[in-house]
Amino acid sequence: MQISTYLHFNGQCEEAFKFYESCLGGKIEAMLPHAGTPAEQHVPPEWRNKIMHARLVVGSEALMGSDVPPDHYKQPTGFSVTLQIKTPAEAERIFQALAESGAVKMPIQETFWADRFGMLVDRYGIPWMVNCDKAVEKAA
Repeated sequence: MQISTYLHFNGQCEEAFKFYESCLGGKIEAMLPHAGTPAEQHVPPEWRNKIMHARLVVGSEALMGSDVPPDHYKQPTGFSVTLQIKTPAEAERIFQALAESGAVKMPIQETFWADRFGMLVDRYGIPWMVNCDKAVEKAA
């Protein structure tokens, strides 16, 4: 079984996924607009170039999303996309990129469990947690 996150956007899915591809170092494998599909007839004309399905692969993980018509869109709440980062420097870099023009909820910092941990809502309204665990020392 694989569990993936599926995000809803209010018309900025393509822009958001291109941003995530750049900052997370992934690859967009799908960016399918409504236009040219059977779904085209079920959205307003001004919405036809909005994204029906996007898929970004980072390593072995996938992040997916779509644009939701304004009359069905709701601001995301009750979850966070969580990134487990291997180094503090990379955690800092990704956190700063995601936080640009967004809202920092908890600045990235050392905690009792992590070398770096921070929480934010990005410019697209998506909540994120960035975590870099402390190295576990092995017993001799």
